[in-house]
Amino acid sequence: MTTPTSDFAHSDAPADVVRRQYLASAAGDLEALRATLAPDVEWTEMAGFPLAGTYRTPEGVTANVMEKLGQDWDEWTAHDDTYVVDGENVVVLARYTAANKATGRQLAARVAHHFTVRGGKIVRFEQFVDTALVREAMTS
Repeated sequence: MTTPTSDFAHSDAPADVVRRQYLASAAGDLEALRATLAPDVEWTEMAGFPLAGTYRTPEGVTANVMEKLGQDWDEWTAHDDTYVVDGENVVVLARYTAANKATGRQLAARVAHHFTVRGGKIVRFEQFVDTALVREAMTS
């Protein structure tokens, strides 16, 4: 198990790049988030998740994932708890917390994210989540 270093602001180490992505996401800083993504990034949201699919380009990822989450959920946050690093592969065990705007129901779900980082940029992302918990929070 590896955790990001404390001096990660300018590091190209895979865990540091991923940590910057989580921090930018939590802050709602889409420009900083896009800066962590490769121009040809492949970002896959899991089948069964409301935003399921694979998105490409930094702008495509933020428009089709982060901005849409912000439209449907209050305080959507991915809490990055544990990092496991193997070369360019970073697996993060995390939690999603949010409140669905339509139902007011709370979401608390464990997730795993697999990132591939090359040249200081995220080139691939794959999400693993209990989609039933997400759907449950979306239904009255």
